[in-house]
Amino acid sequence: MLNELKEVICEYVEVEPENITEDSRFVEDLGFNSYDFMSMVGELEDRYDIEVDERSVIQVKTVGDAITYIKSLQNA
Repeated sequence: MLNELKEVICEYVEVEPENITEDSRFVEDLGFNSYDFMSMVGELEDRYDIEVDERSVIQVKTVGDAITYIKSLQNA
């Protein structure tokens, strides 16, 4: 899932995939703004057939957080 997420991230911000790790923070390290982040969330909803709770997604700070969150929604 990390590699798939890297592909999506690179569609929204200018960063090399090899520079993205599970510890990368969306805002501080990858340069996301809130609009880009929410746009990416919409794409992830479509890609993984999940429904993200906007109140919960604000807790997602790192790529690893996103992976954990997506997996939790897939298993719900």
